[in-house]
Amino acid sequence: MANHKTYSISIRLRRTTIEDAFVSVPVNDEIMQDTPNERGEFFIDGQKVMAVAVRLGTDAATRWKREGEPTVEPHPLQIAPNEDPGDSTKIH
Repeated sequence: MANHKTYSISIRLRRTTIEDAFVSVPVNDEIMQDTPNERGEFFIDGQKVMAVAVRLGTDAATRWKREGEPTVEPHPLQIAPNEDPGDSTKIH
C-alpha cells in the first residue's frame, strides 16, 4: 500500500452566540445631563443611560436569554493553531 501525504489548511473560526436581557436603569442623577438647559431644566442623557445599562448587564444577577442559533464565521485574525499536543482545538 502506498503511503500518501495529505495536506490541510487550518482556518481559525469564531462562533458567536447572541443573548438578550432587560435591565432596569434607575432614573437618578447618574443618568442626567451635567448642565441644565436655558430654562434650568435637566434632562436624561441617553449615553449615560446606555453606559449604566451595560454596567448592569455585567451583574451576575442579570438574566440572559439565548436568541437564536450561534453564527460561525472566519475569525478576523488568522493565527497558527497552538502546537500544544494537549490542545483539543488543534486541527489534525
